[in-house]
Amino acid sequence: MRHRVATLAPACALLALIAGGLSAAPAGAQGGATGTITGRVRLQGPAPANPLIRMGADPRCSRATRGQRLTQEVVLRSADGGLANAFVHLQGTFPSTPVPAEPVTIDQRNCIFVPRVVGARVGQTVQITNSDATAHNVHSVSKANAFNTSQPKQGMVFKFQLQADEVLMRIRCDIHSWMITYVGVTRHPYFAVSGADGAFTIARVPAGRHTIQVWHEQYGTLSRTVDVKAGATATVEFSYTGKEKPGTAGLQELVIPGGPAAVHLLAAR
Repeated sequence: MRHRVATLAPACALLALIAGGLSAAPAGAQGGATGTITGRVRLQGPAPANPLIRMGADPRCSRATRGQRLTQEVVLRSADGGLANAFVHLQGTFPSTPVPAEPVTIDQRNCIFVPRVVGARVGQTVQITNSDATAHNVHSVSKANAFNTSQPKQGMVFKFQLQADEVLMRIRCDIHSWMITYVGVTRHPYFAVSGADGAFTIARVPAGRHTIQVWHEQYGTLSRTVDVKAGATATVEFSYTGKEKPGTAGLQELVIPGGPAAVHLLAAR
């Protein structure tokens, strides 16, 4: 009996070491580890004047906005340079996650699409409402997510299930040429739209190195790489000079060491 006990003891110790090693594996090595990306989109130079909206072609629109000086909200810059209505999203392929059951909503109020920029998932429904006492038309300038329908009466609702990813889908009203909105459609949930101060947050991002891109209707796209660590927050800043144009904004090169994440700006412009 003594001989058998002595033989089993090293084996038990080895099993204990293996079990302890598995339980002590770093969080980043385990499945499901996520972090958060926060940041700001900035415009270095002064904001250009936004085009004035003239609604005289539709008396009902004119009456609804009487006394207001409305402009296209193309470039909205805060006092410290924050740029609103920029669509920020991760690029690449990610494990599938449930598509939200609730629709992404766009309203037509006072002959303006609200909001101007919004994000959605492939498979999610976009819901567009006519809250005006005048006729509207919703027309997606898109091959991947094509629709074109009239809403002649107040209170009408149009729903469309998004079929494919698209950054970004442009929607217009064929009746009122000034009415424009944009929908960023992705296959994953890792996107955001910058607020009035240019800030954005993307939560529950899988740990690892990712490419993150920002799109703005006036200035085009910029890209970065960012390292996301489990349980940590990575910070990214995008900065437009104000000289970029859609489709020509490029990549920049910069490495910010230290902290929970190192941010690499890809190529200089």
